Amino acid sequence: MDQRTVDRAATGEARWWLGGLAVILAGAGHTGGALSVIEVTAPPGERTPLHVHHREDETFYVIEGSVTIEVGDARVELGPGGLAVGPRDVPHRYTAGPEGCRMLFICTPGGFEGFVRATSVPAPSRTLPPAAGEPDVEALMVAAAAAGCEVLAP
Repeated sequence: MDQRTVDRAATGEARWWLGGLAVILAGAGHTGGALSVIEVTAPPGERTPLHVHHREDETFYVIEGSVTIEVGDARVELGPGGLAVGPRDVPHRYTAGPEGCRMLFICTPGGFEGFVRATSVPAPSRTLPPAAGEPDVEALMVAAAAAGCEVLAP
């Protein structure tokens, strides 16, 4: 069977990433470069820094919980079934709701999983990581630049 058609939900690569759990379900290598699909579980109140992608568009699809997503000047609160798009070159960020959230990141074209790997560690279990301090912002900015992203504010 062609690797690009395999259901990887049960075997996705689990990573502890920026205070949450990221499971890489499909990446550029599995989609002919077309897209990356990453399931992200974020604890209550987790907030990403304001950032911009210069290589890919990023779509957020909420599976569980709630999240506030800011894209450019727009701000939207989403629950299960909610969807928002962060076009490339438009600054965006998200804040997980009071119960946390589980959502899909769908990035086109593929390759965003490389940034996730560069800024995370393998997860020994499919759980949220133990509470950790603030991320190393300087290292995050270097990895972001290498991935065609730019961190605009902490």
